[in-house]
Amino acid sequence: MKCRSTFVRRDLLLRHDRTVHAKDGGVPLVSEHKRRPAAKPTTPKAAPPKPNIELDTATLEQIEASSDGMVDLETAAMLMTDFHHKATAALAAQENELDEPQAPYSPDHTTMFDTQVPYLSSALPMPQMPWDTFISQPVNQPKAHSISSSLSGSQDSHVSQLSFNSNTTVQPNHNQLPPLMERFPSGGDGLAPGLQSLTGSMPLSGPGTPSGLSPWPYMTGPVSPVDYRRSPGPSQTLTSPKAPQIRTDEEYDRIYQAISKLEIERSSPSFQFQSRADVNAYLSAYFNLFHHHMPFLHPESFHPSEAPPTLLLAILSIGALYTFNDDQAFRLHIGTKVLVNEYLQNKDFDSRKCPLWIMQSTLLNMVFASWSGDSKGLEFACSIKSLLAQMVAGNLYELKLRSDAREGALPSHEAWVEDESCRRTYYAVYIFFGMLTLTYNHTPAINFSDFDSLDLPSSESLWNLEVSDEESSRESLTASTMITVREAHDNLFQGEPVRYSAFATRVMINALFLEVWYHKRSFEALQDVVTEYKLRLALETWEQSLDLCEPETIVVQLTAPHKGHPLIFNAMAVYRNTRARLEVDLKPVQEALRYHQPYEVAAAMTHARDRVKRSQEMIKVVQECFNCVEIVALQGIRSVGKTCATNWSVEHPLCGMDLMVILSLWLYRLEHDEEAATEEELVMYNKIRNLFDDDSIDSCKLSTTVARLWGNMLDDVPVWGISKTMGEAFKIYSEALVGHEDDSGTRTTPSASTPTMSSQGVVEGMELEPVF
Repeated sequence: MKCRSTFVRRDLLLRHDRTVHAKDGGVPLVSEHKRRPAAKPTTPKAAPPKPNIELDTATLEQIEASSDGMVDLETAAMLMTDFHHKATAALAAQENELDEPQAPYSPDHTTMFDTQVPYLSSALPMPQMPWDTFISQPVNQPKAHSISSSLSGSQDSHVSQLSFNSNTTVQPNHNQLPPLMERFPSGGDGLAPGLQSLTGSMPLSGPGTPSGLSPWPYMTGPVSPVDYRRSPGPSQTLTSPKAPQIRTDEEYDRIYQAISKLEIERSSPSFQFQSRADVNAYLSAYFNLFHHHMPFLHPESFHPSEAPPTLLLAILSIGALYTFNDDQAFRLHIGTKVLVNEYLQNKDFDSRKCPLWIMQSTLLNMVFASWSGDSKGLEFACSIKSLLAQMVAGNLYELKLRSDAREGALPSHEAWVEDESCRRTYYAVYIFFGMLTLTYNHTPAINFSDFDSLDLPSSESLWNLEVSDEESSRESLTASTMITVREAHDNLFQGEPVRYSAFATRVMINALFLEVWYHKRSFEALQDVVTEYKLRLALETWEQSLDLCEPETIVVQLTAPHKGHPLIFNAMAVYRNTRARLEVDLKPVQEALRYHQPYEVAAAMTHARDRVKRSQEMIKVVQECFNCVEIVALQGIRSVGKTCATNWSVEHPLCGMDLMVILSLWLYRLEHDEEAATEEELVMYNKIRNLFDDDSIDSCKLSTTVARLWGNMLDDVPVWGISKTMGEAFKIYSEALVGHEDDSGTRTTPSASTPTMSSQGVVEGMELEPVF
């Protein structure tokens, strides 16, 4: 290209040559052109032509003429910037021409990194990126199921339209990046253990439907009933476990004869074993409605005709409760209590040799008695609490000896089921004791240190997995993630989210609740700010760990607003209660509930007014209370009381009791204190007010409405008797609030938007006096 510019001075010509034509090595002068030999073109045929950058020569000549032979730094910078912009635009236009595909896009991605495609000229230096080193590294031939990184980044628009046929196999190119599963080391990513376990098990066959478990839309797989946002779903198919049943009359006759030999009628004359149809109905109710909340039994290996009669009767007693046959449930409960007592009296008790079914039967008996709504049943449970704790300690020692004897070798499937059954039973006892502490303020009979080195429970998918041979069992155990209680505990208190199963999630929130309980019962609790900070950090980390929880392929046919496993739903109820316990301790209410007298419980509720403060931290507690009542309000009060009682665990009304007392007392103070309400308090008050319609509030204040509606809902729960006791207490408590309103007269409300409540008298015959 010959420059058309002319100059009358040689120095201007040289300056023009150095600035404008520096990229081309300078345009030779006329005198120099004669001395240079003609050079042959060496540009390869495949190389793209250089872009033709049109420069504004008139502007350059004007700058050179006005500068009188001198160009300052600012002018030179402007020239270079203008040249850079025009060169970049020309290269971008050339890149668009090269990117036009000559062949349709195919899933094999072989042309994605074709070495024959010429790359752009390096006229403009590009920064060295860290992923550039992956191109030159030798990559082993990946498996057919690997997902290439060529589907990431800017290719997301194409990925959403991809579909993989079952007959299509991905054949990656040797110049491709390593598979996605191999590019992230396990030490730097919290999801890496789960991803590594999926690299050999996730096929690319089937429709490319986005999975609810996967952050990548092209990852296919089953949509698990557990809605975990960061956990890629397992490749196993979704399964719905079936409840064990008595299949034939021969099996029923075998069970009937075994129970008849025990002569339970001598100790319990009213005992009568039910028909085969009734027994199957009780078994279905237990395994479909109760088992998922406390899954310590192994459904695959449980056969009613082979199970010990003591354990079978305990299971049937719980199942009869869920079928609303209270009389038969009580007879079965008495029968299994008789059998447990006879075994302990006739045998030389040794906690190390105590069979597992005795421990499981005793646990179910204590569950039945503690939530029956009878104070005598609770006293029975407390009387054998230390005995059950001793059984756990002895069996735990035996489990440790069996594990140490293997010296790190994987157990057989039968041995693993036995060990996992022991672990799950221990944790079920630990959780049950925690609920006794939460509800009745009983001192825990098992310490956290007892499970220090014990592995947390496995996932429900692994627990219910149907294994055909030992090899598949070992593969499943190898792919699973095992973590001890101590490791999970330390990670939570260090602020590091942990990946574990749904059952382990329930275990860890029980441990955190007991940590809070011990902290609040210590004399140094008010001064120990560091411990309280660590507890808050651990609770926040526990909540963050829900996103990393192992997904489940077990479909649980229970109606609940939470999309996940029922254990997660139950754990969230305990979590809300634990957050509230950090600020408000309703110890008198819990102790009054031990004796199951609704009037005494209601009186303890009214006396707890001074324990609820109006502060910034209390608003956070009220937010947890709002979350609790919102779940019920969105489902419907009557719906929760009548239809959800058989689907939800007893943990929800137990954990919600403290929250509703705190909420109603906070609302009462906001409605009657002389201190004006803050803006945040008014916002929270109106949020709670919007959950109820005008008909439900009537002319009452919101505090009374919350207590009354909560009492009506609990009174409709037909399964556990403790719910009716709490429901009666709440209704009496709401009437006490109205009675105090009669005595105290009209007071100022926080704002005009606050609903007003006209005076209402206490029901006739009520002996509870207002204490505010």
